[in-house]
Amino acid sequence: MQFTRRHTLKFAGISCAATAFAGALKAEGGTPAANANAATALPFALTTPMHIGQAALRVRDLDQMIDYYRSVLGMNEVERTARGVTLGVGSAPLLDLVHKPAADYESPTSAGLFHIAYLMPSRKDLARWLVHAALKQVPLSGFADHNVSEAIYLNDPEGNGIEVYSDRPKDTWVWSGGVVKMGTEPLDVDDLVKLTDTKRSDYVTAPSAMRIGHIHLRVGEIAAARTFYEAAVGLRPTQDARSDASFLSSGGYHHHLAVNTWNSRGAKERNATETGLDWFSITVRNPDDLAAQKERLRAAAYVLVEMENNVVEAIDPWGTRLRLVPG
Repeated sequence: MQFTRRHTLKFAGISCAATAFAGALKAEGGTPAANANAATALPFALTTPMHIGQAALRVRDLDQMIDYYRSVLGMNEVERTARGVTLGVGSAPLLDLVHKPAADYESPTSAGLFHIAYLMPSRKDLARWLVHAALKQVPLSGFADHNVSEAIYLNDPEGNGIEVYSDRPKDTWVWSGGVVKMGTEPLDVDDLVKLTDTKRSDYVTAPSAMRIGHIHLRVGEIAAARTFYEAAVGLRPTQDARSDASFLSSGGYHHHLAVNTWNSRGAKERNATETGLDWFSITVRNPDDLAAQKERLRAAAYVLVEMENNVVEAIDPWGTRLRLVPG
């Protein structure tokens, strides 16, 4: 079989390339060769002063969700408790599934999760995963080349957004005045899948260095989101100011966090009894940075909860819980 963009879209349940690109535009709001050893090192996104650690989802059908993340992304069970299951890669926890069987589904127009972005350690790993997803006929919603990265979009069975992506080498990113060039263009699927065997899947488990590269949130107002995540938490913008979205990072990454109001403008506080994002964490390497974050959050009168092991939890203006974890 000749494995091409057309075949990939067909297997993944997308009718045409235009549909795939439209899905990517919707996902990011844009406008129109690694070897096996490289996969053992953590990607650049995980080496910055702050980076995304874990995320937790409130889910109705725990078994179905476990099976999905195991079979589609290759995660394994790290821990099981009375509240649910933690999935990850090896012993590294990435995703908590909090069992809420009676929960109503969260509205896509409320504040909450837009997507969790799983960062593959190499472009070849992304190609391997794409062949795996296509041969399993996993429904995909979009493909995009973002200049700094190549990305594929999908949704889990309960509607939580997922991005699977790999970064281009950071020395190829184009910066100007603190702004990184990050567009949304068609992904060259044919070139991507040249890196792997297209006749069978060899993607059984997630690569050992796969991590959450960034989190994208729905918020009610960009200014309020920036006051919390930029002014108080300390992330820095990497795109020109926009009224409908903001992209923020630590240490020169293209973005560890994005927020948008595309479907949620004016959203009020989230309902904590519904499905969707329960919390996510940012790992903070420098203890002094963590202490300064606590001071800023307290000074701004954000709710701050002291947890075990020097972890603190702050609550953003829409009720999304952020954990700041010493790293």
